[in-house]
Amino acid sequence: MAGLAIVHGRARAGVRAPEVTVEVYMSGGLPRMSIVGLPQAAVRESKDRVRAAIRCAQFEFPPRVTTVNLAPADLPKGGGRFDLPIALGILAASGQLERTALAGHEFLGELGLTGELRAVDGVLPAALACGAARRVLVVPADNGPEAALARGVDVRVARTLSEVCAHLAGRRPLPKAQAGAAVGGPGAGAPDLADVRGQLRARRALEIAAAGSHHLLLAGSPGCGKTLLASRLPGILPEASEAEALETAAIASVSGRGIDPARWRQRPFRAPHHTASAIALAGGGSEPRPGEISLAHNGVLFLDELPEWNRHVLEVLREPLESGTVTVSRAARQSEFPARFQLVAAMNPCPCGWAGDASGRCQCSIDLVQRYRSRVSGPLLDRIDLHVDVSRVPPTELRPDAPAGEPSATVRVRVEAARAVQLERAGVLNAHLDQAGTVAHCRLQADDQALLEHAIENLQLSARAMHRILRVARTIADLSGGGPIARPHLAEALGYRGFDPRAQAAAS
Repeated sequence: MAGLAIVHGRARAGVRAPEVTVEVYMSGGLPRMSIVGLPQAAVRESKDRVRAAIRCAQFEFPPRVTTVNLAPADLPKGGGRFDLPIALGILAASGQLERTALAGHEFLGELGLTGELRAVDGVLPAALACGAARRVLVVPADNGPEAALARGVDVRVARTLSEVCAHLAGRRPLPKAQAGAAVGGPGAGAPDLADVRGQLRARRALEIAAAGSHHLLLAGSPGCGKTLLASRLPGILPEASEAEALETAAIASVSGRGIDPARWRQRPFRAPHHTASAIALAGGGSEPRPGEISLAHNGVLFLDELPEWNRHVLEVLREPLESGTVTVSRAARQSEFPARFQLVAAMNPCPCGWAGDASGRCQCSIDLVQRYRSRVSGPLLDRIDLHVDVSRVPPTELRPDAPAGEPSATVRVRVEAARAVQLERAGVLNAHLDQAGTVAHCRLQADDQALLEHAIENLQLSARAMHRILRVARTIADLSGGGPIARPHLAEALGYRGFDPRAQAAAS
């Protein structure tokens, strides 16, 4: 049909990039332009940006009835990402571009009034989807390094509408997108564990958490090193695989925060403030975007001052800690975001922070301490594998000439070896074993099983806690070489449960 042109683009729906077909139809009548197909405000306003951009690019904006249909019609379309395909559809439908030149291409980009192409979000998921469709993707130059992370996809970059038209006309081919060189390797840029003086028990728990991807709670007096320890966890984790890094980068891309292409292989470390809302933590909004737990996917989420968080906000963590995903439901649509993060939390033992300290300076009553700790719900604590009391470091260990602890690189070698054993045995890390996997790979000797049951009964722990103790014991055994779980491994795992000193007694 003489007045019809079809251009391909991509919408943003969670971390997916569904295909959108931009159909432009022109007919006679009084000049007007309408956009249909569930466009949001930014898309409806594109008619004014497109008109000015076409004229600044020395093309004619046709004085005809122009109808733009964004299919499928039931998928909401938002942002300025459809400006470029709409402009190209108008030029092709009016005969100023060959319609056949648009075949095999997809286009993304917001247009300025001068015809300049501006960056949009969610380009990496679009590039991955475009590669699966075996088409060439054209994006603004500022989005080029991000789109180039999708290996094997033909991505071209342009700065103006005129450059795109010259490429389609065969006069000046657009350059291919170039990915920036990645910097460093595993642990690059992360603080070194050697900075932590003393704290042998907490360092050991941090290594176990890294080896099995277990969740960790650090409790201790102010200034004892809880935040210092938590910030060192990314440095002892192995470098993310390419698949993991692409997942994490895709989430960052759709969040609107952008990606640093030079650091895309590094695991994220997110530390939101305790005043953050439930939507900021879990994700949401009228146009659902990922929250902190999804931005920490395949990395670390650090929650400091845990009892100071709003209890309702903390409760949104319960399901993602089990499932590794979070579903954001709104009246019009539903979006699912990955959220396989490693939780590290820190808290003081009481309101003044000094309960249990050898100085005896705490004046908090038992009721006050219980109320303070009850701000964190039992079901949430039950999902945290390792509970560690962090004590004050003696001043002699803080001297400049005091011996430093093991560096992150040394600990990371042991962590990588333990993870390799787990992946070879079960295909997943110990923290991610399901119930059947826990039964199959975390077997105990008869007398050790009796010890575990006795401890569970005495401490009134749940079945979930029992399975998590078994998985931690399995990780401790893997750090020792990967043999069967022995009594010392189980005893150490029991010692990491709860603030109740009876856990230590049951383990002895």
